Amino acid sequence: MKALQYRTIGAPPEVVTVPDPEPGPGQVLLEVTAAGVCHSDIAVMGWPAEGFPYELPLTLGHEGVGTVAALGAGVTGVREGDAVAVYGPWGCGTCAKCAEGKENYCLRAEALGIHPPGLGRPGSMAEYLLVDDPRHLVPLDGLDPVAAVPLTDAGLTPYHAIKRALPALVPGSTAVVIGAGGLGHVAIQLLRALSPARVVALDVSEDKLRLAREVGAHDTVLSDASAAGAVRELTGGLGAQAVFDFVGAEPTVRTAGAVAAVEGEVAIVGIGGGALPVGFGHLPFEVSVHAPYWGSRGELIEVLALARAGAVSVHTETFSLDDAPLAYERLHAGAVNGRAVILPNG
Repeated sequence: MKALQYRTIGAPPEVVTVPDPEPGPGQVLLEVTAAGVCHSDIAVMGWPAEGFPYELPLTLGHEGVGTVAALGAGVTGVREGDAVAVYGPWGCGTCAKCAEGKENYCLRAEALGIHPPGLGRPGSMAEYLLVDDPRHLVPLDGLDPVAAVPLTDAGLTPYHAIKRALPALVPGSTAVVIGAGGLGHVAIQLLRALSPARVVALDVSEDKLRLAREVGAHDTVLSDASAAGAVRELTGGLGAQAVFDFVGAEPTVRTAGAVAAVEGEVAIVGIGGGALPVGFGHLPFEVSVHAPYWGSRGELIEVLALARAGAVSVHTETFSLDDAPLAYERLHAGAVNGRAVILPNG
């Protein structure tokens, strides 16, 4: 089969031919219908050789949907031909967090060498994907694969962050979204669907600010040195009750802290390497800062339900598997407005 692999540190990914996988006991083989392109992959490919955590070559793709092609011995709960989404942050399935459905916070995954597809084990940017356990599959139930695949990360991750902040997003409150790209434009829709908050979007790109307005942002602000002051002015000097930074770089986390209100929440979702000092005098009183990771399997089910209800949709641009390296080039250049999706069998 064809697969997109990261093969050499510092080199771009390559489309190669690899053996077709076969499901062992308890495993499920998917014919991949769509795979999502994510900035996290670019971050992985930017890591230096020293301390690189994964074995190469690595088939990329941690967002995946597909059709069940074959079942390993003992598999129940899914059938050949089922259209499913892949829940990506795999855990051990038995620790306290996994028992809550929070495999994204599995307490034993690192010790056991368990990795998500595309982030340590073969991912979805291939004609077939081997899934370790049927519990990591969620029925699409009529959702279009291209529309659904970004929801497994670009929908699930902001949903997880926003859900925690909902008690603070009462009528009259403000939520700030920093970065209106792949995750951010979904976050805006989720905030509009789930809360009465005023949504203010920040980005360095006028195209992405235009997208933010199209999907429901009440206000948009150019993300520059004056952004924090502009948000403070929009909120009458009070700041935002919830701030979601989908960039996570040093300048954006500083902005996130500067626009937070007293008792506000700051979620640093992006992996741009920035850090926000927490301590007396650094932030307004009782501001909470956290760095969420992905979301639970139950939350993925909820996100897909919101999509079926028409409450959230993802702006997508599709590419063939042969053109997948180009998709990463365009994403790296900031030329993808929304989310790039690879069609391995399209």
